[in-house]
Amino acid sequence: MIERRPFSALGHANHGWLDANHHFSFANWYDPRRMGWGALRVWNDDTIAPQSGFPPHPHSDMEIITYVRTGAITHQDSLGNKGRTGPGDVQVMSAGSGIRHAEYNLEDETTTLFQIWIESNQSGGAPSWGAKPFPKDDRSGRFVVLASGVPGDEDALPIRTDGRVLAATLKAGESARWTLGEGRNAYLVPARGVVEVNGVRIEARDGAAIRDEGELVVTAIEDAEVVMVDSV
Repeated sequence: MIERRPFSALGHANHGWLDANHHFSFANWYDPRRMGWGALRVWNDDTIAPQSGFPPHPHSDMEIITYVRTGAITHQDSLGNKGRTGPGDVQVMSAGSGIRHAEYNLEDETTTLFQIWIESNQSGGAPSWGAKPFPKDDRSGRFVVLASGVPGDEDALPIRTDGRVLAATLKAGESARWTLGEGRNAYLVPARGVVEVNGVRIEARDGAAIRDEGELVVTAIEDAEVVMVDSV
């Protein structure tokens, strides 16, 4: 089952400095049919104006993954962590028992990003933060695991959930394959470009909600960059 969720049908809120599109119910946008997809709870497609951002605010018991599409985001938190994450790179915050953080676009250009929240598979624990570059050339024509709570994914940023965040960069005509285990859910969004997922056309920034598909074949109709969550 592959359900296309057009970008035009997502929840939307424009705060001036922040133009946000919600794949799932979030803040003041509520759709009882879109409360999550398996353990995936939030997928926000955010555009953040230069020299602006989110002031300090708290989180707990959530794995928060930020995938920067253009520009950069600068993170600061109550543990003393600070870091700048650029295009194609990833930062992960395991909120654990509680953490306060701020995220700012300190650049002179607009920043666009996906922010993804996955429910933790444990309550509490020490919060943590980390970031890592993932060169797009290294994921050319194949899926690379960016963040994972699955044993064996040592090169990925760690998260406290039975799931993975993956990305692939595809040239027009190229395909990448991914085996989806029994009982697992996938949610895929092209950051750019148009793809087909097992023959279903997915436009840039659309969502594809997927389950009961043993193998995914993602074929680029035009040069594309795709991000996907595979979770219980």
